[in-house]
Amino acid sequence: MLELRPLVPADFDALYAVSSDPLLWEQHPNNDRWKPDVFRKFFDVALESKGAFVIQDAKSGAVIGSSRYYDWDAAQRQVAIGFTFLARAYWGGVYNRELKSLMLDHAFRSCGAVIFHVGENNRRSRRAMEKIDGVLVGREERVVDGKPNVSVVYRINKPLC
Repeated sequence: MLELRPLVPADFDALYAVSSDPLLWEQHPNNDRWKPDVFRKFFDVALESKGAFVIQDAKSGAVIGSSRYYDWDAAQRQVAIGFTFLARAYWGGVYNRELKSLMLDHAFRSCGAVIFHVGENNRRSRRAMEKIDGVLVGREERVVDGKPNVSVVYRINKPLC
C-alpha cells in the first residue's frame, strides 16, 4: 500500500501541500509546522539529514507524508525513527503500521533497537506507538526546530529469530 523513497528538493511542494493542514500538528510540540516558513526549515533539515523519506500511496502515487531515520548510535547499534507525518486521510488505518514495519525491517538489518521520540502530550502518536508494541523507556528534553521539546521515548528491540 505504501512506497518509500529518499526525499529530494523537488518534493517540497507536494509535502507542503500535505503538511499545511494545521490539524496534523495540533498535538505536536512544534505545532506551527503548517506555516510555510516553518515547514521550509523542517524540510531543509530533513534533506540535510540524508535519512528522510517521502511516503507515497503505492496505488495512486500520491505523496502522503514523510518520515526519517536520525540519531544513529553505532556503539549501541540503535537508530531513531521519527519526524513522521501522514495526511489525515491516512490516519487511523493500517498506513502508520505499514510505514513503521517497512522502516523497522530495514533498520533491523544493522540495528538491535529503534528509538522513537514522541511529544509528551501527543496522544495520537503515543497510542500509535503502543499499537506497534513500542515500550515506554523514558522521558527526554531535546531541542527540535530550535525549540525546547519534552518527549517520551519508546523503544522496539530487534525480534529474536
